[in-house]
Amino acid sequence: MTIATSTKSRTHLVHVTFLTILHAGALLALVPSFFSWKAVGVCLFLHWVTGGLGITLGYHRLVTHRSFQTPKWLEYFLVLCGTLACQGGPIEWVGMHRMHHLYSDKELDPHDSNKGFWWSHMGWMMYQSPLQPEVPRFTKDIGDDPVYQFFQNNLVWLQVALGLLLLALGGMPFVVWGVFVRLILVWHCTWFVNSATHKFGYRTYDAGDNSTNCWWVALVTYGEGWHNNHHAFQYSARHGLKWWEIDMTWMTIQLLQALGLATNVKLADKKQ
Repeated sequence: MTIATSTKSRTHLVHVTFLTILHAGALLALVPSFFSWKAVGVCLFLHWVTGGLGITLGYHRLVTHRSFQTPKWLEYFLVLCGTLACQGGPIEWVGMHRMHHLYSDKELDPHDSNKGFWWSHMGWMMYQSPLQPEVPRFTKDIGDDPVYQFFQNNLVWLQVALGLLLLALGGMPFVVWGVFVRLILVWHCTWFVNSATHKFGYRTYDAGDNSTNCWWVALVTYGEGWHNNHHAFQYSARHGLKWWEIDMTWMTIQLLQALGLATNVKLADKKQ
């Protein structure tokens, strides 16, 4: 297989436009009439629902790495939550992340940290990825699932539906904080896993790349900041491997396990 290695061949105008509009929309939070503490509460709650349950638990640990199993209805719910984070549809997200692990910090890594903090944080999304045509090959387990296809193809409309619901419940303050501000916060928190945890922190294991364990990224991503641990044991449901490496997502998995909703939970073999 031959893949072109030019990472800056063409600007991805859709991504650039989308990123610009959402960041500009978040600035509306500076308008006093759009502020309320209830709206801030909605923002924080949806940050956890879409970033914690959706991206971290659903897209990442459950679907991408299959570090545990859940009933299909719960898997679909978590994937819906992830879709509402607007980081791309689940098929594309999972495919690109699996390729990140395969090529971590090498030329074909979509967000190779050797190309600089800005590139790995968000610059890479502004260009057409040469790996995009390879996504179907890396997502054969979910690519033909009609529910995943629906989420993949209706990402924007699902966000619009959420926005209309928030508008009905709390007016424009709920929309500004529950959609625009929340999306920007979730985006940058997640992107710190690609950038900051390949630059700042400590390395417990030789994972063959630049991945690090970074406590403050773990704090804002529900445990994803223990990234060196994750790259060393990518199929482990638990990322915080030391007692003091707090991993909120692992605690959620333990709760689901106690309720009988998480099975076949995989853990790191630290003897490797």
